[in-house]
Amino acid sequence: MAFFLRKKTATLQIYLLAFVAAVRAHSRLLPGSCNFESNTCGYTSDADFSIWTLHRDGHFVAVETVSDDVEGSSGSGVEPKREATGVLLSPSLEHDEWSCVRLVYQIAGSGHLEVLRRSEGRSFDTPLWSSRTPSDSWVIASVDLHNASEPFRIVIQGRAGASAESSVAIFEIHISPGYCLECDFEEPHLCGYSNQWNVNVNWYVGGGGVQLAHNDMPDDHTYHNKTGHFMYVDSSYAKTFTEVAKLVSPMATTPMSGCLSFQYQRSEERGNMFTVFTRDRLGQYQELWKAEPDNRVDFISPPGEWIPVQVDLKAPHPVQVVFEVGFNSPRGGHVALDDISFSPEFCNKDTEPTFDPSVANCDFESGLCLYTQDRSAASSWRRVSVKPNIFRNGDHTTGAGSFLLAHSRLGPRSGYVSSVISPILPGNTRFCLRFYFSLRGFNQTEQALVVYLLQQGGRQEKIWTQAEKSRGIWISADVSFQTSQAAKMAFVSTCRSFWDCGSVALDDVSLNLGDCELTAGNDVCLFSNRLQQSFLSAPLPGHCDFEAGLCGYSQDKHRDAATWHQRRGPTPTSYTGPRGDHTTGLGYYMYIEASPMLPGQSARLRSRPVRGTRGPQCLRFFYHMYGSGTGKLRVLADKDGEEVLLWQRSGEQSIAWLRAQLEYQSQSHHQIVFEATRGSSVRSDIAIDDIMLDSGPCPESEVGVAVGSSNEIE
Repeated sequence: MAFFLRKKTATLQIYLLAFVAAVRAHSRLLPGSCNFESNTCGYTSDADFSIWTLHRDGHFVAVETVSDDVEGSSGSGVEPKREATGVLLSPSLEHDEWSCVRLVYQIAGSGHLEVLRRSEGRSFDTPLWSSRTPSDSWVIASVDLHNASEPFRIVIQGRAGASAESSVAIFEIHISPGYCLECDFEEPHLCGYSNQWNVNVNWYVGGGGVQLAHNDMPDDHTYHNKTGHFMYVDSSYAKTFTEVAKLVSPMATTPMSGCLSFQYQRSEERGNMFTVFTRDRLGQYQELWKAEPDNRVDFISPPGEWIPVQVDLKAPHPVQVVFEVGFNSPRGGHVALDDISFSPEFCNKDTEPTFDPSVANCDFESGLCLYTQDRSAASSWRRVSVKPNIFRNGDHTTGAGSFLLAHSRLGPRSGYVSSVISPILPGNTRFCLRFYFSLRGFNQTEQALVVYLLQQGGRQEKIWTQAEKSRGIWISADVSFQTSQAAKMAFVSTCRSFWDCGSVALDDVSLNLGDCELTAGNDVCLFSNRLQQSFLSAPLPGHCDFEAGLCGYSQDKHRDAATWHQRRGPTPTSYTGPRGDHTTGLGYYMYIEASPMLPGQSARLRSRPVRGTRGPQCLRFFYHMYGSGTGKLRVLADKDGEEVLLWQRSGEQSIAWLRAQLEYQSQSHHQIVFEATRGSSVRSDIAIDDIMLDSGPCPESEVGVAVGSSNEIE
């Protein structure tokens, strides 16, 4: 603890005393809050990990690097360290309303801190927030907690790296009702709001009985007296409009949709500009509200009166709210701000609800969904289902379902134009379009597949054109675009002559709100027959596409020397294995290379431990078993050395990726094991990709798989 004793400065002590005093005066703290003064308030360390230690003087708990007892190391004078991970569990909590967790913490050296939510009946904890950024003093994090109908626990996982004096500490856990955007500025932490420093103009805390340089500063709005607090910025040192003061809220950890309210005062209206923006993780700003110089409300309100503002906020992804003020001279007056609040209901009852982009989702298993054919086009897209072979793909959704195909028929015409059109999309909205395509032909031109926005008056805007030769495999495409007015998407394929192009396939179209970089975690779940999405910014626990590693899966080398390999592109042996991964067509998957293996030899891939639940669990994944000598793929549940067979396939199944889905129950801790066994010849490569393990029953399968009973539970 010596490191933290050095870091715990008088500033921190003053902060903690002020914080405790404010908290005691503030009766709205919820269960789960803790200042670690003399105990851990019911928080406990998970015995399977390193222990979080309560400092002997109180005020914080910490997990630190562990000394590594290596023989002969004492002579070097340097005591080796190893990484330590501690898991801190809250008592069982019941919050039936939305709440906000404010965490006062410090990461020293190399380390990682993560906040998760543990719910009864779920095998994995849901990640809410994380940080790897070290600091020289305490830092405040704000985490939104959804209302819950059932008890849950907050899980705080700290990992101290192996470098010297690395540690992770928590000083305060402060849980209050409401949203993390809300603030009355009465508490020292200012609800996590921060001033973006500028040389000449900045936001300051006003009130608190302190005499300000400007006598015209108001009473605060919360208590309507001089002892309450508010934020203000004045023009004393302003030079130009290019210098602005920015007060920035904490970054929300969930999408926000509803009514943002606040109170403000403003003097010398023509000498300043007051604007409110949202800012996303990419740094993109969007204006929400602006106080114009001739704002009638400002002139109607008598001097000294707080002016209420309500503005609708629609953010399909996490954002910050930025209150920005600029002055044109030192005589630009001041702006004061207080009592920021948020409601999930829109301010105006006439406000249109947030557009549901899923109306444009389609996997074409049961038809065209809400898409329509352009009857004026020379040729139509056809919905087809084919038995996969070396010349033709199965669909992307299941490997044996349906997809759209253009230019697949020979006819008297020398060229074709095929167009399929989406439902109408609203204007002034940012979208992320994702879909899968596959091209086969003699010359793959840029006109083989193009996506347009069709607007009123016959205007069309090209938003995507294919540039990747797909080699006959399914490739994913991501397109971020903005609609200026109501529009429709059109997938257009043009073939100028028979010799220029072959067939064009389209499948698994999905649409999300926001930029594709911001919705990267909103993975489309193509394992079920409905396209689903998640608002998490990282892959969900239990899900793995092998793009960024093995997700906690490990090689089980106790029984066999063979291993699973992570690979991109086709496998080395011809006439076996996939030509690309299932996730994007250009990414990674896991497979066994049969060439160096002996017939009957196996390779086992083992998941991290999975918590047992009383209800069913659903495992979904894609597998590839192609080759004349293909062996066997089994999925097992290992419960303390006792293995239970959940699913298996033997022999060649398909040249396409096939979807598997199985449901099982286990009330005890267990691990999932993927076991692949080499067959009679080297043409026995077996691959897996896009694993998803979730609590709850599997969705009903609407599409039967042509090869065997590949989606049935054994």
